[in-house]
Amino acid sequence: MSLESVKSPNLGEDILRGVSQALFSMEMMGLKGATTLSVIMSASALKQLKVKLILLLIGVAFIVLSPGTAGAEDFSRWLEDFQAEALAAGISANLLERAFGDIKEPLPRVIELDRRQPETLQTSTDYLAARVTPGQVKSGKRMLKLHQTCLKEIERKYAVQPRFLVALWGLETRYGQHTGDFSVIQSLATLAYDGRRSSYFRRELMQALRILDEGHISLSRMRGSWAGAMGHCQFMPSTFLRHAVDADGDGRIDLWGSIPDALASAANYLATEMWRNDQTWGHPVDLPVGFDHSRAGLDTRLSLASWQDLGIRRLDGSSLPQRDLDASLVLPDGPNGPAYLVYDNFRVLMLWNHSVSFAIAVGTLADKISAR
Repeated sequence: MSLESVKSPNLGEDILRGVSQALFSMEMMGLKGATTLSVIMSASALKQLKVKLILLLIGVAFIVLSPGTAGAEDFSRWLEDFQAEALAAGISANLLERAFGDIKEPLPRVIELDRRQPETLQTSTDYLAARVTPGQVKSGKRMLKLHQTCLKEIERKYAVQPRFLVALWGLETRYGQHTGDFSVIQSLATLAYDGRRSSYFRRELMQALRILDEGHISLSRMRGSWAGAMGHCQFMPSTFLRHAVDADGDGRIDLWGSIPDALASAANYLATEMWRNDQTWGHPVDLPVGFDHSRAGLDTRLSLASWQDLGIRRLDGSSLPQRDLDASLVLPDGPNGPAYLVYDNFRVLMLWNHSVSFAIAVGTLADKISAR
């Protein structure tokens, strides 16, 4: 049976409809065709035929819809095809055997998490309240001090301010406390097979195998989020291969166990995306009464002086910075919510995670971490 038919959302309804139609036909045969049918079989035989038909149809439904039979066979064939592709791409046969030898079926939990949609839309205010907590700030200050030597060297090399690296680290994994415990290979194989974003995750799975093949991490230690994000700063495999660096000089890139590797890799990512270390991310601001909210949005860039002329001020009522910088006005919760003027570094943070709330949280946490 094809993968498409197994995954058809209406397949169960079709089978049940077939059962219903078959029963109806049997009843009509019994009512309208009794004379002719009695020549062929008795009422008892007709009843037995009806029962057999029901059992047959139920059996077909069970086989088609069972996740452990046809689904497992289809997954096994898919895995064989993928391994052949990986072997042709230069991945070693030994690694493929070790990586996939114990994987028999997709991980249901991964599919569940991928399908889950939030029941309510979280405002940026709620998002910040849940993530930029006093505990996060306190831990961030401690990490900034604990790793100051490493962070200063990273800043010298990549020109990224330490407070932003620590803030990213804190938001991604709570400073390495929650890096994920899913098998990256099995999670990515599940998502690549599942079909919703199969092309993307198929590429990520191939890149994860390259990381293993290059000897950066062992198979048993390659754990991460349900979506395959890895290490202290949650790099996807493709991001790892493009931006991860060996900062501690041990010849391997270890984003799981080496904090210097993880933070330097994050800095390299930001620097590659044109981070500006002479700028911050933005500021929360107050808007004047009657402000034209159509000016909000990342597509609109005005100088700070122009925003000042339009009546925008800092939260304490003071003037905006007197710098020759362009900024955009962001209203994450609409015209009645908080307002922010943001710079180019804000856009870089949104390349890391395509979420306005995430970028605001990183900037806010960075400011609080560095505050005296």
